[in-house]
Amino acid sequence: MEVNSTRTAWLIMLSSAAILAITMGARQSVGLFVSPIDTTTGLGIVSISFALAVGQFIWGLAQPIFGAIADKRGSYGVIVFGTFLLAGGLALTPFANSEWSLVLTMGVLSAAGAGAGSFSILIGATSQRIPAERRAFAGGFINAGGSLGQFIFAPLLQAVISGFGWVTAMFTMAATTLLTIPLASLLCGKRAPAMAVAAEQPAGGLIQQLRLAMQDRSYLCLHAGFFTCGFHIAFLVTHLPGEVALCGHSANVSAASLAIIGLFNIAGSLFAGSLGSRYRMKYILAVMYGSRAVMIGLYLLAPKTALTFYIFAASLGFTWLATVPPTAGLVGKLFGTRYLATLFGLTLLTHQIGGFLGAWLGGLAMAHDGNFLWMWYADIVLAALAALVNLPIREDAVLPPKSA
Repeated sequence: MEVNSTRTAWLIMLSSAAILAITMGARQSVGLFVSPIDTTTGLGIVSISFALAVGQFIWGLAQPIFGAIADKRGSYGVIVFGTFLLAGGLALTPFANSEWSLVLTMGVLSAAGAGAGSFSILIGATSQRIPAERRAFAGGFINAGGSLGQFIFAPLLQAVISGFGWVTAMFTMAATTLLTIPLASLLCGKRAPAMAVAAEQPAGGLIQQLRLAMQDRSYLCLHAGFFTCGFHIAFLVTHLPGEVALCGHSANVSAASLAIIGLFNIAGSLFAGSLGSRYRMKYILAVMYGSRAVMIGLYLLAPKTALTFYIFAASLGFTWLATVPPTAGLVGKLFGTRYLATLFGLTLLTHQIGGFLGAWLGGLAMAHDGNFLWMWYADIVLAALAALVNLPIREDAVLPPKSA
């Protein structure tokens, strides 16, 4: 019985990780398309950055919405619907010739579709199907899948862009996303193996849980820290290729840097997941955010060689999305897993509000100053504040107030 349980848990985790590898691999490689789209359409970096910034926000907004649907009706239909949105948005992007059509394709359709197959839905579905003692590791394992997708997608897409053009690369990416449909059937469809693990049933329904969460200081502190994470990631995903180009390096250095971020975040995600079962997760988050401030400061002082970018990518990549497992783990500790997809999805919405600002303000900074220096300073300040705001978090379950 234990063998079957273990096999089932691994199948669930592998399916979730593979889905996230595809959806995040596609999303985290969009920076490679900024310059080609600008060259082809002449829309300008501010317009393209705005479209991608909208995508950051929509990706976050989609997760609590789709998470609530998944909590109520199951995850399979949500993931499949999202796949068609993602593939359709990517396939239509080459036909976008204005700022608002690009907002529709990359900012709304593809972003919402990726959100339906991302962290909150996948971690929520997995947490309800595996024992509590495996959830911290599962969160890290699934998160590592997203990083593996970035490691694979970035260099391959750059190779296709260089050899066949960005339009072919976009169509290739759209077709690849359809692979999430059979993977979803393994995770939560009719052929998914059953497992006798019930989600914790909190007192009251979703509305009461939302009200309880929004009144809880620890939950709000998680939101504040995750805002900074989104700001960092969206800025770098969107504008790291531009920073590399400013320093006189080729697009291959950009693609390699993005791939290195993904590769090292595999190790970081697994490490964070393993630490989450042994140490207080708020301290893990505080150290991660604080280390980012140090890394960015050292990058600004270093000579801007290709090696510098690779080392920076490796060090930052170790904490890149490794904040996700402890954040999701803390939400699960505070409120249980019954509505985890919704409650964790809301933290991801805050994450992506930060992402919107990181992507958009980066474009404005480049257009106004010709560089990203003030964005790097903002990154350092926000990282330090995020480290501090995680320290007051308590890790005990939140109980509803007793009725008089």
